[in-house]
Amino acid sequence: MPAYWIGEHDIADAAKFSDYLREAIPIIERFGGRYLTRAGTHKVLEGDWRPNRVAVIAFPDMAALQAFYRSSEYQPLIALRRSAATDVIISIDGV
Repeated sequence: MPAYWIGEHDIADAAKFSDYLREAIPIIERFGGRYLTRAGTHKVLEGDWRPNRVAVIAFPDMAALQAFYRSSEYQPLIALRRSAATDVIISIDGV
């Protein structure tokens, strides 16, 4: 069953966040992840949520998502992402 990484990013340093993406995307892809959304295209239809940037990434399953997140390659990038943005990251199982 697929699993999804949903990230909300309030980017404070666009250059650092670009550095993060440049390094993170190949790692995401190695673990079977693929972006399902394009940055800056979201629209809030109801409610008070005001995200700056939202990303949805599909992984083959929760094990692959967790393996990516816990991988030795990704761990240093967490600090880079956090230095560039304030984030909310969730994982959720698909159906």
